[in-house]
Amino acid sequence: MKRLIKESGIRDINKIAKRYKKAKIYFHQDLDGVTTAIAMKNYLEQNGIEVIDAEVIQYGSKEFAVKKPEGEGDIMPVLVDFAHGKPMFVIHTDHHDTQAGVEKETSTSFREARSNVETISQILSPKEIFSADDILLISTVDSANFIEHKITPDMVMNFLFKYDKDETLKRNKMLMGLVVNKLILAYKNNHRFMESLVLNSKPSLLSILNNIKKMASDQGYISPEEMKKNQDDYVESRGVEKKNLERVGNIISQYGFGGIKKGGYDRYTPFKNFPDADFLVTGMPFGTVQASCNPYKAERALKGVNLGEIKDQVLENKSKELSSLIITFGDIKRVAEQEAENKSVGFTFKDMVAIYGERPSFKIQGNEKLKEILDNISSKLYRYLSPKQKELLEKVTINGLDVIKANSGGHKCITNISGINFLYRKKNGVEPPKSFSNLVKEIQDEIVRVLNNIIQSQQGLKESVNKKEGVVELLKKHISKEKTLSESEWKYIIKKLDCVVDNRGQWDHPGKCTMIESNRITMQNVDFPLVGIDDTGHIKLMLPENDYKFPGNKVFEIPLKGKYKNLGLELLKF
Repeated sequence: MKRLIKESGIRDINKIAKRYKKAKIYFHQDLDGVTTAIAMKNYLEQNGIEVIDAEVIQYGSKEFAVKKPEGEGDIMPVLVDFAHGKPMFVIHTDHHDTQAGVEKETSTSFREARSNVETISQILSPKEIFSADDILLISTVDSANFIEHKITPDMVMNFLFKYDKDETLKRNKMLMGLVVNKLILAYKNNHRFMESLVLNSKPSLLSILNNIKKMASDQGYISPEEMKKNQDDYVESRGVEKKNLERVGNIISQYGFGGIKKGGYDRYTPFKNFPDADFLVTGMPFGTVQASCNPYKAERALKGVNLGEIKDQVLENKSKELSSLIITFGDIKRVAEQEAENKSVGFTFKDMVAIYGERPSFKIQGNEKLKEILDNISSKLYRYLSPKQKELLEKVTINGLDVIKANSGGHKCITNISGINFLYRKKNGVEPPKSFSNLVKEIQDEIVRVLNNIIQSQQGLKESVNKKEGVVELLKKHISKEKTLSESEWKYIIKKLDCVVDNRGQWDHPGKCTMIESNRITMQNVDFPLVGIDDTGHIKLMLPENDYKFPGNKVFEIPLKGKYKNLGLELLKF
């Protein structure tokens, strides 16, 4: 039996080293994943633990297709650079802002950082593993911090490194590291390519590059020169608007990636072709929508935009539809295990509870006995369960909105809405009213719409400010229906008037301008009149001890007293 050791972190590795002499590392399929796995391998070996195997883990169905260690119980499973935990892992490190599915007994090291290798190499390890120059490049790539280091799309998309005598040694190291990243992504689908890099490379980008060249030569991979030609053809084919690729203002919107020859694809192709664009929104046919900022553009519009918040707004806009969809444990297990094989970990009841158990709509229609049964039968792949066992999985449910929220994440400059592929699936021979790929396109279009509206409102505000259009002029245009104030313009007014956003309004902030996020206003216990303006431009004089209802959704209150009295009177006259 595998025995997990309760630890505060992997700095206290002595107890783990006594329990396990061998380890297998599971790592994410990118530069940070590979280098973090190499750093972890070095760290474990420093502590007497031999790393005998490695395996790529990817989000989505591939996440549940990974193999269990051959000598389960004797070989320690270690997970690095991955936000979703599994019950089997003894050690788990990650650098993303949130993690899910992590068992309490797992020894964890979660530190939000530019890269996971940075934490392993420079914080957890008593001695530096990767050099500072290598860490800088890896972190730059993983965080897409290209502007600061004057990195262009052509540099990131380069397959061949040639030493530049006119550049510094540090700059040449960075350019070499970009080539390493490009080749890793280009060759990643070759059998056991990434795993071999982890097991055979020393902790340096130069060692990784030399191993890539050796494997490419020994195993007959496509040459960098041929991939360069394929990439040039791909860039040219994606340089004009067409079906599933369009410009909406300063937003590039694409569904899928078009036809791709080996090595031709690069995620930054849209920004190479449309360098003036600020954002890219991509709908992916496997069930994800991603929105990202242009990392090469210094003077980007909406510098303060938070794509994570836009994700939340889009899901709120779709909440009525998504909340009405009831998804079962069986639905999720069946889809999650599409690529799983006999020795794969699969999607278990523990995974279901760990990932979705804290969501508001999560329900189990049964007692502790049912949980024990589900825990037991879900260790088998869905395809091997009996009809009666599959029926039991239907007793665990969650709505579609919570499924998507549990699988989505991101931050200010990149965000993903994922888990869409669990919705609208054919079940028991019954076709859904639409496909999940239709939902992907709808969410993609909604992100573009919301983002474009914000851009336009910001531009409108900028024009107003440039014209020195003040608060009074904006409010007058709003009241006269000449224009409807945007969210950005309301924020501008709130800031200029030192306003408070609080539904308790004058009760807690007497004499101040207040924004009430409701269309119903009570003047009970307010002993002075107010001017009320809602978000549709309707204006009313509100007297003490009366109640008022507005057509809009929120009301801006201006007291007819103190420093705001003249403003309120002027707007009433208007």
